[in-house]
Amino acid sequence: MTADTPGQGSPDTAGTIEILRDLMTRAEMAHGVYETEVLKGVRDEEWPQWYAEHMTRALAESGYQISRKQD
Repeated sequence: MTADTPGQGSPDTAGTIEILRDLMTRAEMAHGVYETEVLKGVRDEEWPQWYAEHMTRALAESGYQISRKQD
């Protein structure tokens, strides 16, 4: 599997895919509320930063953290 060919991958990545898909879905919904209520309907040009911060907090709150694999 490459970055250009999404799929289920190996069994050990299936859980990661599920976690990230859930985080992205929740971030999308929360960001929609943020744009509507806080930004008053203005498109957030800094949305990648907002998503990264939101998803990092959500991961930490669930007991996860992203770390580089040590070889």
